[in-house]
Amino acid sequence: MGWFQKLSEGLSKTRNAVTGQLDRLLGRAADPALLEELEVALISADLGMPVVERVMENLRAQMRGGNFSAAEKVRELLRQSVLDILLPTQGASIDQLIAQGPRPFVILAVGVNGVGKTTTVAKLTQRFRQQGNTALLVAGDTFRAAAIDQLQVWADRTQVDIIRHRPGADPAAVAYDGITAAKARGSDVVLIDTAGRLHTKTNLMDELRKIKRIVAQECPGAPHEVLLVLDATVGQNAIAQARQFHEAVGVTGIALTKLDGTARGGIVVAIADTLKIPVRLIGVGESVEDLQDFNAKAFVDALF
Repeated sequence: MGWFQKLSEGLSKTRNAVTGQLDRLLGRAADPALLEELEVALISADLGMPVVERVMENLRAQMRGGNFSAAEKVRELLRQSVLDILLPTQGASIDQLIAQGPRPFVILAVGVNGVGKTTTVAKLTQRFRQQGNTALLVAGDTFRAAAIDQLQVWADRTQVDIIRHRPGADPAAVAYDGITAAKARGSDVVLIDTAGRLHTKTNLMDELRKIKRIVAQECPGAPHEVLLVLDATVGQNAIAQARQFHEAVGVTGIALTKLDGTARGGIVVAIADTLKIPVRLIGVGESVEDLQDFNAKAFVDALF
């Protein structure tokens, strides 16, 4: 299966929820009833009310102006409206950042538990290894012994070094040792996994701030990417999570996982519109290849 086909397959649930409405309405006049049905579909896909309201107002204005009558034209206008939101936040890919960045290039991965953070870090490690970069994993989620063990398994599988301490150790101390080791070994990329228990808890955010501060002291300019991993299936809650992490540590990029398991893939658009933070990566499956660089035009093509 090719790259675009995988993306299209991963977005099939969202596409069916949104454009399935249009497919059923093709050939029918683009009347107010059609637009009401479309509005419900867009809301269900989690594009977010501000986006939905702007898109629908645009469609209704076009209708009042007599510029279209066919549902197919509704699709084209909808497609362009979404693209206009996504393109301004289209940032560099994670590979481009690393290619142009300093050594070691430090990625701090943050997010609540259960979003696929550790797996995303592992998949990125394998990708970087395949590209010829030397990577170092740092097991900063010392709160869960299982997280340390999981990262160790991935380190063994991808044949990269890992810095780990005992469960319950100070995560900032682990991060410090990781940066020190990376500099001594000449590593190209450092990936720091972190804890994600209850993003509403102040102590977690304080912990992340401390990690970021220690990393910056040991490696000026680092972390070079604060990558927030979000689960697409939680819909609008992802925006609330993003706001809190962004306020705490200054998120610079987003990885959105589990897009293949939800009909709410419009959350990509809501995030771009609300937060203006680049979406770097999207997960549309379980394999390493299914963690894809986000491309606004390809996303819209696959969605519509």
